[in-house]
This record gives sequence, C-alpha cells and structure tokens, in this order.
Amino acid sequence: MQLESVDNIICKEEMVLEEFLRVVGDVLRRGGVEVTVVIDRESKRVIENSKLCVALKKVGVKFIPVSYGVSERVFVSLESMGFFDDINPSRYRVFTNTEELLYKNWPTPLVKLANLSSNGISVWAKLEGFNPWSMSVKDRIGWYMYRKALERLGRDRISLLVESTSTNTGLAIAAMASIYKAKLKAFIPSTVSKTGETLLKIFGAEVIRSPKPLTVELIDDVEEIARKEGAVHLNQFYNDANFEVHLRYTAKELELQIREAGIEPKAIFGGLGTSGHMSAISFYFKNRFKGVKIYGVVPAPNTAIQGIRRVESGMKWVHYANIDNIVEVTPEEAVKGVLEIVRNEGIFVGLSSGAVYMAFKKVVKEGKLGEGDYILIFPDIGFKYVEQVSMYIDNG
Repeated sequence: MQLESVDNIICKEEMVLEEFLRVVGDVLRRGGVEVTVVIDRESKRVIENSKLCVALKKVGVKFIPVSYGVSERVFVSLESMGFFDDINPSRYRVFTNTEELLYKNWPTPLVKLANLSSNGISVWAKLEGFNPWSMSVKDRIGWYMYRKALERLGRDRISLLVESTSTNTGLAIAAMASIYKAKLKAFIPSTVSKTGETLLKIFGAEVIRSPKPLTVELIDDVEEIARKEGAVHLNQFYNDANFEVHLRYTAKELELQIREAGIEPKAIFGGLGTSGHMSAISFYFKNRFKGVKIYGVVPAPNTAIQGIRRVESGMKWVHYANIDNIVEVTPEEAVKGVLEIVRNEGIFVGLSSGAVYMAFKKVVKEGKLGEGDYILIFPDIGFKYVEQVSMYIDNG
C-alpha cells in the first residue's frame, strides 16, 4: 500500500447521489478507509474500487491509498489522506486574485454571541456574511458550480449564463462571470426587494423580474431560455455541486473550528432554502459525531422570508439528510431577531439569520435544549434588507 496524489489517479466513473452518500457516509463514520484503491502501475487508471476513488476526490482528500494487482485491507485515517488540507487560509490574508479572496479566506468566522448566551447555554454563530462577493453563504455554491462547469465545458463554452435567484446566488455567479469574462441573465421572483435587483445590476447582470413569488417556480422557464439561447444554466436547486461544496468545505471548517474552541455542540440551527448547506452539515455531523441535533428553519405558512422557504416547495438534498426538527418563523419574528442580534452583539445580519436565531429561541423557550453549546448558521449580512427592516421599524 502507498499513498498516491489524487492528481495522479484517473477515476472518472459517474456516481449517483445515493451511491456517493453511502460511500462517503461510511468513510466519515469510520474516520478513514479500510481498503485500497487498485490502480494500474503505468497508466494510474483505477482497476478496482473506483467509486471509493471518486467519492474521496469529491470530498477533497489530497492522497488516496492505492495498491497494484489486488486490493489490500488497511486502515488509513482522514487526516493521513489530507482530508482537512482544503481548509488552508492565507496566513497574512494576501491573495493573488479575487477568486482566491473567496476560498483562501475560509473558514468564515465562528463567534460566541456572549451577550445572548445565558443560563448555561452558549450561542455560537458562523458568519457567512464574511464571504466577499454576495456577502453570503451563496458565494460558496456560485463559485463551486461555476468551477465544475469550467472543468466540464471549458471557459470558451461559457459566455452566457442564466439563473433563477433571489439575489445572493446571482451575485456570486455574476462575480465569477466577471472574473471569467462571461455574462449572466438573472431571473428574480416578484418578492425580491428593489435593493436586490439593483445589486444584481451593479454586478453586471441583466435582470428579468417575474410575477411568480418563488425562485424555484422559475426553474422550468429558465431552463427553456437556456436551451433557446445556448446559455449555461447552473441551476442551484438541482446541481449537486451545491451540496458537495458544503460537504467539502463548510462542514470541515466547522469541525476544525469547534476543535479550536473546545466545544461539543449539542445542536446546529440553519435555514432551509435550496437546502444545500444544512443538508451537507447535517449529513457530515450525523456521521462524524454522536448526538448532535439538526434544526431546519423555514417561514411560517403563507409567509415569505427571503433566502429560506418551506420544505414542501421542493428541496433536493434535505431528503438525504437527517434533520431532527423543522421550526417555523414569521417575517415579523425574523426582523425582531435581526434587531435583537444587532442591538446586543453589534452585528447586522440578514433576515434568514434573524429567523435562525428566533427559531433557536423558540426551541429554548419550549424547554427542549439543556445547557451546552449551540451553533447557528447565519447566511448573510443585513445591509441588503434595510427596506424590509425599516418597514418593520416604521410600523412600530
């Protein structure tokens, strides 16, 4: 057995999502692999255990245990395979381009909300608003979906992109399009604020507003336009890169951060939109750690909160994750949560972050959470939502 760089191994077998999750779940639970990947000595092509090879590449290991001729039984830990090497921030925060500014600036901060922690309950927030383009968690998927499209199609075949977005994913894709000299047509639902529309235009996107209220309702229309115009439709709602980027980066970051902080989270709370980040975090932590509860946050029935939506509206990855409970929050409660956070901790977070915080408070009030550490995933900053927050303040 020897460890071979993933760059030298050729394993291109396609895997359906269910197969990928089964293989990766097993690796995460075991903390490593127990069998080698068999490769040809000359060509480096995989002969046996190709699915394991593909899965390991997708989660970002740097080395894969290989053998020649026959597979060998041997335990190799995740750490030995360079599983955490993806999380390698620039020490002095110097970056050679604005794409590096994104991924070499990870992890996003994990901070204790000291003034909002009490009675033996410690509240920790992961601040995704520190991502540089949309200032939201959506920078991760915009970047990763675009990178995967570049690998598949090449730069020359990506000149026009179309996407259904409620703002943040569109901003992230528009940023990548600017870097790679392409254009984006962003299709937004009726519920997007004027600020969101203006931001997309500032980023260079052509914006088409629909009378439909949900981004997911625009998918078929956007897909048809992509066919007619020869455009690339990344499709954040069904593109598995949405899930994979959070498994490969966000969840790993969080594990390293809780190690650094010396905490053992009892539960993680986060909003459900496309369901990518919370499904990946749930899958990762349910396999890596015992006893961690996962709470998904959605708008109350017949209401809308930008960035999150109800499960019945259609979410791909949430059905592959073990979400323990769904908590409903009204728009008014979300705004109240934003104001409580900013007036206690001095951080102006977005509406979906306010919703996550209020969902956490509801579960605490119900007596379902004991003493310990709890993590809240805050998807973005609040400056994009001044219109909505000001309406709440003006109305008393």
